[in-house]
Amino acid sequence: MPIDAAKALAAQPRSAEIAWDHKDIQLYHLGLGAGVPATDPDELRYTLESRLHVLPSFATVAGAGMGMMGGLSAPGIEVNLAAVLHGGQTITLHRPIPVKGSATATSKVAAVYDKGKAAVLVLRSEVADGEGPLWTSDAQIFVRGEGGFGGDRGPSARVPAPDGEPDRTVERPVREDQALLYRLSGDWNPLHADPEFAKLAGFERPILHGLCTYGMTLKAVVDTLLDGDVSRVRGYGTRFTGVVFPGETLRIRMWRTEGRVQATVTAVERDDAPVLADTVVEHA
Repeated sequence: MPIDAAKALAAQPRSAEIAWDHKDIQLYHLGLGAGVPATDPDELRYTLESRLHVLPSFATVAGAGMGMMGGLSAPGIEVNLAAVLHGGQTITLHRPIPVKGSATATSKVAAVYDKGKAAVLVLRSEVADGEGPLWTSDAQIFVRGEGGFGGDRGPSARVPAPDGEPDRTVERPVREDQALLYRLSGDWNPLHADPEFAKLAGFERPILHGLCTYGMTLKAVVDTLLDGDVSRVRGYGTRFTGVVFPGETLRIRMWRTEGRVQATVTAVERDDAPVLADTVVEHA
Protein backbone atom coordinates (compact mmCIF):
# COMPACT_ATOMS: atom_id res chain seq x y z
CA MET A 1 0.00 0.00 0.00
CA PRO A 2 1.45 3.40 -0.98
CA ILE A 3 0.59 4.86 2.47
CA ASP A 4 2.05 3.02 5.45
CA ALA A 5 0.30 4.81 8.32
CA ALA A 6 2.36 3.20 11.09
CA LYS A 7 5.64 4.05 9.37
CA ALA A 8 4.55 7.62 8.61
CA LEU A 9 3.47 8.31 12.20
CA ALA A 10 6.59 6.71 13.69
CA ALA A 11 9.00 8.68 11.52
CA GLN A 12 11.18 11.23 13.27
CA PRO A 13 10.25 14.86 12.64
CA ARG A 14 12.32 16.50 9.95
CA SER A 15 13.86 19.92 10.47
CA ALA A 16 15.24 22.42 8.02
CA GLU A 17 16.38 26.01 8.09
CA ILE A 18 14.18 28.40 6.16
CA ALA A 19 14.57 32.08 5.33
CA TRP A 20 12.58 34.78 3.59
CA ASP A 21 12.76 38.48 2.83
CA HIS A 22 10.64 41.23 1.32
CA LYS A 23 10.81 39.75 -2.20
CA ASP A 24 9.19 36.50 -1.03
CA ILE A 25 6.49 38.46 0.81
CA GLN A 26 5.77 40.72 -2.16
CA LEU A 27 5.61 37.78 -4.59
CA TYR A 28 3.18 35.95 -2.30
CA HIS A 29 0.94 39.00 -1.96
CA LEU A 30 0.95 39.58 -5.72
CA GLY A 31 -0.02 35.93 -6.18
CA LEU A 32 -3.11 36.64 -4.08
CA GLY A 33 -4.11 39.54 -6.33
CA ALA A 34 -2.72 42.35 -4.18
CA GLY A 35 -1.73 45.62 -5.81
CA VAL A 36 -5.01 46.59 -7.48
CA PRO A 37 -5.23 49.58 -7.71
CA ALA A 38 -1.44 49.77 -7.79
CA THR A 39 -1.22 53.16 -6.05
CA ASP A 40 -3.88 52.52 -3.39
CA PRO A 41 -2.23 53.14 0.03
CA ASP A 42 -4.03 50.09 1.43
CA GLU A 43 -2.55 47.91 -1.32
CA LEU A 44 0.94 49.39 -0.97
CA ARG A 45 1.09 47.71 2.45
CA TYR A 46 1.27 44.47 0.50
CA THR A 47 3.49 45.51 -2.39
CA LEU A 48 5.92 48.31 -1.42
CA GLU A 49 8.94 47.26 0.64
CA SER A 50 9.07 50.51 2.64
CA ARG A 51 5.49 49.97 3.92
CA LEU A 52 5.36 46.19 3.90
CA HIS A 53 3.51 44.04 6.38
CA VAL A 54 3.06 40.26 6.20
CA LEU A 55 -0.30 38.61 5.70
CA PRO A 56 -0.25 35.69 8.20
CA SER A 57 -1.22 33.12 5.56
CA PHE A 58 2.32 33.57 4.20
CA ALA A 59 3.09 30.88 6.77
CA THR A 60 1.71 28.32 4.30
CA VAL A 61 4.42 29.03 1.71
CA ALA A 62 7.44 30.09 3.80
CA GLY A 63 10.05 27.37 3.35
CA ALA A 64 7.73 25.68 0.86
CA GLY A 65 9.86 22.55 0.68
CA MET A 66 8.96 21.75 4.29
CA GLY A 67 5.24 22.26 3.75
CA MET A 68 2.64 20.19 1.94
CA MET A 69 4.87 18.98 -0.89
CA GLY A 70 7.65 18.08 1.53
CA GLY A 71 5.23 16.15 3.74
CA LEU A 72 4.11 14.06 0.79
CA SER A 73 7.67 12.70 0.53
CA ALA A 74 7.81 11.65 4.20
CA PRO A 75 8.63 8.01 5.10
CA GLY A 76 5.62 5.78 4.54
CA ILE A 77 4.02 8.24 2.10
CA GLU A 78 4.16 7.44 -1.61
CA VAL A 79 1.27 8.90 -3.55
CA ASN A 80 0.28 10.03 -7.04
CA LEU A 81 -0.05 13.83 -7.13
CA ALA A 82 -3.06 13.46 -9.45
CA ALA A 83 -4.90 11.82 -6.52
CA VAL A 84 -4.03 14.56 -4.00
CA LEU A 85 -6.43 17.30 -2.89
CA HIS A 86 -5.96 19.81 -0.10
CA GLY A 87 -8.84 19.19 2.30
CA GLY A 88 -8.25 21.85 4.95
CA GLN A 89 -5.72 24.21 6.46
CA THR A 90 -5.17 25.83 9.84
CA ILE A 91 -2.47 28.17 11.10
CA THR A 92 -1.84 29.43 14.61
CA LEU A 93 0.19 32.63 14.90
CA HIS A 94 2.35 32.93 18.01
CA ARG A 95 3.46 36.45 17.00
CA PRO A 96 3.53 38.55 13.82
CA ILE A 97 5.69 37.26 10.98
CA PRO A 98 8.64 39.59 10.26
CA VAL A 99 9.27 40.93 6.77
CA LYS A 100 12.74 39.35 6.85
CA GLY A 101 13.60 36.32 8.88
CA SER A 102 15.20 32.93 9.28
CA ALA A 103 13.84 30.08 11.34
CA THR A 104 13.81 26.34 11.92
CA ALA A 105 10.82 24.47 10.50
CA THR A 106 10.07 21.08 12.05
CA SER A 107 7.60 18.93 10.15
CA LYS A 108 5.91 15.58 10.71
CA VAL A 109 2.87 13.52 9.78
CA ALA A 110 0.67 14.20 12.80
CA ALA A 111 -2.21 11.88 11.85
CA VAL A 112 -3.42 9.47 9.16
CA TYR A 113 -7.18 8.96 8.88
CA ASP A 114 -9.17 6.38 6.91
CA LYS A 115 -12.19 7.94 5.19
CA GLY A 116 -13.07 4.81 3.23
CA LYS A 117 -12.48 5.96 -0.34
CA ALA A 118 -9.64 8.27 0.66
CA ALA A 119 -6.89 8.66 3.22
CA VAL A 120 -6.42 11.96 5.03
CA LEU A 121 -2.95 13.03 6.11
CA VAL A 122 -2.44 15.77 8.67
CA LEU A 123 0.93 17.38 7.95
CA ARG A 124 2.13 19.60 10.79
CA SER A 125 4.88 22.21 10.65
CA GLU A 126 6.14 24.13 13.67
CA VAL A 127 8.33 27.13 12.97
CA ALA A 128 10.51 28.99 15.47
CA ASP A 129 13.34 31.50 15.34
CA GLY A 130 15.84 32.69 17.94
CA GLU A 131 13.09 34.54 19.81
CA GLY A 132 10.79 31.54 20.09
CA PRO A 133 7.79 30.03 18.24
CA LEU A 134 6.44 31.89 15.21
CA TRP A 135 3.62 29.72 13.89
CA THR A 136 2.13 26.22 13.75
CA SER A 137 0.55 24.99 10.53
CA ASP A 138 -1.64 21.92 9.92
CA ALA A 139 -2.51 20.84 6.37
CA GLN A 140 -5.20 18.20 5.90
CA ILE A 141 -4.49 16.31 2.67
CA PHE A 142 -6.99 13.98 0.94
CA VAL A 143 -5.43 11.17 -1.09
CA ARG A 144 -8.13 9.61 -3.23
CA GLY A 145 -8.18 5.84 -3.53
CA GLU A 146 -5.92 5.25 -0.51
CA GLY A 147 -8.55 4.63 2.20
CA GLY A 148 -10.04 1.37 3.35
CA PHE A 149 -7.09 0.23 5.47
CA GLY A 150 -9.09 -0.01 8.70
CA GLY A 151 -7.74 3.09 10.40
CA ASP A 152 -9.42 5.73 12.55
CA ARG A 153 -11.87 7.90 10.57
CA GLY A 154 -10.75 10.99 12.49
CA PRO A 155 -12.73 14.06 13.57
CA SER A 156 -15.63 15.35 11.50
CA ALA A 157 -16.71 18.40 13.52
CA ARG A 158 -18.13 21.31 11.56
CA VAL A 159 -18.39 24.97 12.52
CA PRO A 160 -22.04 25.90 13.20
CA ALA A 161 -23.59 28.00 10.45
CA PRO A 162 -23.61 31.71 11.26
CA ASP A 163 -26.89 33.45 12.15
CA GLY A 164 -28.49 36.16 10.07
CA GLU A 165 -27.23 38.10 7.10
CA PRO A 166 -23.45 38.60 6.74
CA ASP A 167 -21.92 41.76 8.13
CA ARG A 168 -19.96 42.24 4.93
CA THR A 169 -19.94 40.67 1.47
CA VAL A 170 -17.16 41.37 -1.02
CA GLU A 171 -16.25 39.98 -4.42
CA ARG A 172 -12.68 39.30 -5.49
CA PRO A 173 -11.78 38.48 -9.13
CA VAL A 174 -9.28 35.73 -9.89
CA ARG A 175 -7.01 36.64 -12.80
CA GLU A 176 -6.54 34.21 -15.68
CA ASP A 177 -2.82 33.99 -14.87
CA GLN A 178 -3.16 33.94 -11.09
CA ALA A 179 -2.35 30.25 -10.58
CA LEU A 180 0.78 30.67 -12.71
CA LEU A 181 1.95 33.54 -10.53
CA TYR A 182 0.95 31.99 -7.21
CA ARG A 183 2.85 28.75 -7.92
CA LEU A 184 6.11 30.74 -7.97
CA SER A 185 5.79 30.86 -4.17
CA GLY A 186 6.59 27.15 -4.09
CA ASP A 187 3.63 24.89 -4.90
CA TRP A 188 4.72 23.35 -8.20
CA ASN A 189 1.92 20.78 -8.51
CA PRO A 190 1.23 20.66 -12.28
CA LEU A 191 -2.49 20.43 -11.51
CA HIS A 192 -2.44 24.23 -11.40
CA ALA A 193 -0.67 24.83 -14.71
CA ASP A 194 -0.68 21.82 -17.05
CA PRO A 195 -4.00 21.22 -18.90
CA GLU A 196 -3.17 17.59 -19.66
CA PHE A 197 -2.29 16.84 -16.04
CA ALA A 198 -5.48 18.56 -14.90
CA LYS A 199 -7.52 16.28 -17.18
CA LEU A 200 -5.82 13.21 -15.68
CA ALA A 201 -6.93 14.49 -12.28
CA GLY A 202 -10.53 14.83 -13.51
CA PHE A 203 -10.69 18.59 -14.15
CA GLU A 204 -11.55 20.31 -17.41
CA ARG A 205 -8.62 22.69 -17.00
CA PRO A 206 -6.04 23.72 -14.36
CA ILE A 207 -7.51 24.87 -11.07
CA LEU A 208 -6.44 27.58 -8.66
CA HIS A 209 -4.47 26.50 -5.60
CA GLY A 210 -6.72 26.10 -2.58
CA LEU A 211 -4.14 28.00 -0.56
CA CYS A 212 -4.41 30.93 -2.95
CA THR A 213 -8.16 31.14 -2.24
CA TYR A 214 -7.26 30.76 1.45
CA GLY A 215 -4.90 33.73 1.31
CA MET A 216 -7.30 35.86 -0.74
CA THR A 217 -10.01 35.25 1.85
CA LEU A 218 -7.80 36.23 4.77
CA LYS A 219 -6.75 39.40 2.94
CA ALA A 220 -10.42 40.29 2.42
CA VAL A 221 -11.18 39.76 6.11
CA VAL A 222 -8.16 41.80 7.25
CA ASP A 223 -8.90 44.63 4.81
CA THR A 224 -12.62 44.92 5.54
CA LEU A 225 -13.15 43.91 9.18
CA LEU A 226 -9.75 44.14 10.92
CA ASP A 227 -8.80 47.68 9.89
CA GLY A 228 -6.05 46.36 7.63
CA ASP A 229 -4.03 45.28 10.68
CA VAL A 230 -2.44 41.87 10.02
CA SER A 231 -1.02 41.74 13.56
CA ARG A 232 -4.51 41.21 14.95
CA VAL A 233 -4.79 37.72 13.42
CA ARG A 234 -4.24 34.94 15.96
CA GLY A 235 -5.40 31.91 14.00
CA TYR A 236 -7.08 30.97 10.74
CA GLY A 237 -8.67 27.74 9.59
CA THR A 238 -10.81 26.52 6.72
CA ARG A 239 -12.15 23.46 4.95
CA PHE A 240 -11.81 23.29 1.16
CA THR A 241 -15.17 22.29 -0.31
CA GLY A 242 -14.80 23.04 -4.01
CA VAL A 243 -12.44 24.20 -6.73
CA VAL A 244 -11.87 27.61 -8.27
CA PHE A 245 -10.92 28.12 -11.90
CA PRO A 246 -8.74 31.08 -12.92
CA GLY A 247 -10.92 33.82 -14.36
CA GLU A 248 -13.76 33.28 -11.90
CA THR A 249 -14.94 35.61 -9.11
CA LEU A 250 -14.97 34.78 -5.41
CA ARG A 251 -17.89 35.93 -3.27
CA ILE A 252 -16.75 36.21 0.35
CA ARG A 253 -19.45 36.55 3.01
CA MET A 254 -18.30 37.53 6.52
CA TRP A 255 -19.99 37.39 9.92
CA ARG A 256 -18.35 39.16 12.85
CA THR A 257 -18.60 38.06 16.50
CA GLU A 258 -16.44 38.79 19.53
CA GLY A 259 -12.86 37.77 18.74
CA ARG A 260 -13.61 36.01 15.47
CA VAL A 261 -14.80 36.40 11.92
CA GLN A 262 -16.59 33.51 10.24
CA ALA A 263 -16.69 33.38 6.44
CA THR A 264 -17.98 31.40 3.51
CA VAL A 265 -16.55 31.59 -0.01
CA THR A 266 -18.35 30.71 -3.24
CA ALA A 267 -17.72 30.93 -6.99
CA VAL A 268 -20.02 33.60 -8.44
CA GLU A 269 -20.11 32.35 -12.03
CA ARG A 270 -21.12 28.81 -11.00
CA ASP A 271 -24.24 29.84 -9.09
CA ASP A 272 -22.36 30.39 -5.84
CA ALA A 273 -20.78 26.93 -5.83
CA PRO A 274 -19.14 26.38 -2.41
CA VAL A 275 -15.37 26.87 -2.28
CA LEU A 276 -14.43 27.36 1.41
CA ALA A 277 -16.50 26.40 4.45
CA ASP A 278 -15.98 26.25 8.22
CA THR A 279 -13.75 29.29 7.76
CA VAL A 280 -12.82 31.13 10.96
CA VAL A 281 -10.34 33.95 11.60
CA GLU A 282 -9.51 34.34 15.29
CA HIS A 283 -8.32 37.83 16.12
CA ALA A 284 -7.39 40.27 18.86
